[in-house]
Amino acid sequence: MSETTMTPAEVEAKLLRGPFHQWLGLKVTEVGDGTITITATWRPEWVVNADAGYTHGGILATLVDLTADWALVSQTGRGVPTVDMRVDYHRPAMQQDLTCKGRVVKSGKALSVCEAEIFDDQGRLLASGRGVYAMPKA
Repeated sequence: MSETTMTPAEVEAKLLRGPFHQWLGLKVTEVGDGTITITATWRPEWVVNADAGYTHGGILATLVDLTADWALVSQTGRGVPTVDMRVDYHRPAMQQDLTCKGRVVKSGKALSVCEAEIFDDQGRLLASGRGVYAMPKA
């Protein structure tokens, strides 16, 4: 049950109020009822291993968290605080833009559960995770 319908541009404007989100180079490409797709523009500062050239897992965890969180935006109109989160890493993220897809699993009155998956430019799953988020009081 959606409380609000927002366009990708409206969600992106809210998301990019945060300087960290700006630094990540985020662009909201799709918003549905409990779903979101975000692209993250690759940055050289993401590299953790200069020889191998792959992205730090903390960046992937960040993308899982914020994508799952912002999947709730289609229902709440704003991001919500993370209560708990887990991330699984499936393969190294190399030097390329990333596609992040999130969805609401269960929207509750006090807590909601959302999932996110991070993909490379060839559609390969790099990381996935699930978060629990505190819902705003009415």
